[in-house]
Amino acid sequence: MDHAADAQRTDLMTLTRFVLNEQSKHPEARGDLTILLSHIVLGCKFVCAAVNKAGLAKLIGLAGDTNIQGEEQKKLDVLSNEVFIKALCSSGRANVLVSEENETEIYVETSRRGRFAPINISQYYHFLSRYCVVFDPLDGSSNIDCGVSIGTIFGIYMLKDGKAGVVSDVLRPGKEMVAAGYCLYGSSCMLVLSIGNGVHGFTLDPALGEFILTHPVMRVPRKGKIYSVNEGNAKHWDEPTKKYVEIAKFPTGGSVPKSLRYIGSMVADVHRTLLYGGIFMYPADKKSPNGKLRLLYEVFPMAYLVEQAGGQAFTGKERALDVVPKKIHERSPIFLGSFEDVEEIKSLYHASGLL
Repeated sequence: MDHAADAQRTDLMTLTRFVLNEQSKHPEARGDLTILLSHIVLGCKFVCAAVNKAGLAKLIGLAGDTNIQGEEQKKLDVLSNEVFIKALCSSGRANVLVSEENETEIYVETSRRGRFAPINISQYYHFLSRYCVVFDPLDGSSNIDCGVSIGTIFGIYMLKDGKAGVVSDVLRPGKEMVAAGYCLYGSSCMLVLSIGNGVHGFTLDPALGEFILTHPVMRVPRKGKIYSVNEGNAKHWDEPTKKYVEIAKFPTGGSVPKSLRYIGSMVADVHRTLLYGGIFMYPADKKSPNGKLRLLYEVFPMAYLVEQAGGQAFTGKERALDVVPKKIHERSPIFLGSFEDVEEIKSLYHASGLL
């Protein structure tokens, strides 16, 4: 019996242990974020299990309704949304929720917003429900039926002040998020997270039922060889985007052309970009002058992660994380990925006079 191997296996860095270690570096931390994240993790595990058996459980297909975006809802969309709302409400640490699938923001019932608890002599009581969570419960669901990787995206804000959250607590720039992440449901289930200290990837070990740190301190390469965009929209693009793709395909000076890789699931495309570098683009165009991707729960969390990993995120006008949303389902163009690749698209916008 290999006791050394067993001992090594039990000394794994789980996601919960990692977050606890990080929070212990902050004397003011009380474990609230750890508890909230543990409930998000539980939701991810549940959805992962549902995705893996979707065909057998007849979860593939349409649920017969449309969401606020006018998109037909898949059965898994509906299930995933319910799972995350219930998980977040039961955490006792969530106050305001915004989901892609719900028309309006969700206010957690007062009875489920934690409790008053003693903290220290100078501050006898503190309300524990301090967080607002914005999320896309199942991104890329149009790919469910063909088995392509899909995922969950989330971002976390802290209440600005007061005990009862309001919609203005989430209508804030992405740079004010305290954490963001996504969970990828593919050949393996991987959760990528940042709580403001870089980006770290955790892979679900099915045998243990735990997310294990497998990709510490993820860094997007400074420059990549891949561009990722839906070229089916090319005739509607503005000139800087057309010019960038033209240069990527037909570079001058003996440079090697970039490779096109586009999956059509934002989680999968951004995950590849984080690992291999390059640029992911969903620009505004004549069909969608405000862009297509939602700012709060798609653009902001991904931009937060990419910046934490050393890359950039740009809307075509400004740094993505500086945008102040006016409504919860607001859309935005996005260019994100390797620092130098995003710098190139920014220079094209400057040269065009559109900035």
